[in-house]
Amino acid sequence: MWWWRNGSRRILLVFRQLIKWVNRVRALVTGAGGFLGRYVVEQLLARGFDVRGLARGNYPQLAELGVECVRADIRDKDAVIDACEGVDVVFHTAAVASIWGPWDWFHSINTLGTDHVLEGCRRHRIPRLVYSSSPSVTFSGVDQCNVDESAPYSDRWLCYYPQTKALAEQNILEANCDSLSTCALRPHLIWGPRDQHLIPRLIARARSGKLMRIGDGENFVDMSYVANVAESHLLAADELAPGANVSGNAYFISQGEPVNCWDWIDDILAMVELPPVNRAISARSAYAIGAVFESAYWLTRRRSEPRMTRFLARQLATSHYFSIERAARDFGYSPRVSTEEGMEELATWLRKTSHR
Repeated sequence: MWWWRNGSRRILLVFRQLIKWVNRVRALVTGAGGFLGRYVVEQLLARGFDVRGLARGNYPQLAELGVECVRADIRDKDAVIDACEGVDVVFHTAAVASIWGPWDWFHSINTLGTDHVLEGCRRHRIPRLVYSSSPSVTFSGVDQCNVDESAPYSDRWLCYYPQTKALAEQNILEANCDSLSTCALRPHLIWGPRDQHLIPRLIARARSGKLMRIGDGENFVDMSYVANVAESHLLAADELAPGANVSGNAYFISQGEPVNCWDWIDDILAMVELPPVNRAISARSAYAIGAVFESAYWLTRRRSEPRMTRFLARQLATSHYFSIERAARDFGYSPRVSTEEGMEELATWLRKTSHR
């Protein structure tokens, strides 16, 4: 009866594979082609998730990884709702991250786009939603030292980015209910390989001679290695459920060890053989110059970003670091990749690219 035993084993194996396929978790990642979104996608795939990625552009590298790609703008309500169909969890990372631009641009993407994701979750009865927020929703332009999640939202917005992110975060957290568990993560200064925003801009400014130290150079800041941030999203999603501690709450995410802002910048510049920042301007002067630039740009309707703004002046001159104890307690977050290891990975990536 060997043929019967072998045939039974084959049938059992096929049946087990079928059960695994039916039980695979399906995830939607908005902003899948972005810096953080790509890392979230990769970690989901490594876990065996079926992943659908929504992005405004065309990203063939995602399709090569096995991602179901949906090309759509987060401002297209119907497209976003359609993209939510048939998934079990949503990771909403799509946003416009800038310090300059008109209100309608920021609001339509960061706030209304988030409302579209919420509507998609409700329409298709998706039980879990993790939102990528920002610590800047609590930033009023003054030092923040070891701040925890009890800090209130800012009452003094220095640009539209944190304001529209705060509105979106509030909508996300207020949407938490028995049928939809939500949470918001606030990673600070995301960096690492494949960054096309923070590190390249920093290096470009240094090379053009436009990078100046703001303030006394003694301010400490938190920052977050991108792979750790992506993992925090998956860990939070694991714990999302009606009545769970994580549901309906916001969490600061970082490396858990603040660094001197300007020493860290000098370390990055050294990776591409650039000298440390040796020009300086007072925090008060930078703020005043930022205000002048902003007024001039508004009057002339210039869309490009000013060299200095009030928000940028305050961000570069003040300390802002946060407690991650709540994230550790509620969903077991701790930075798996140390700052030293992350900096080595960043240096290796920079050596392999044209940034050097």
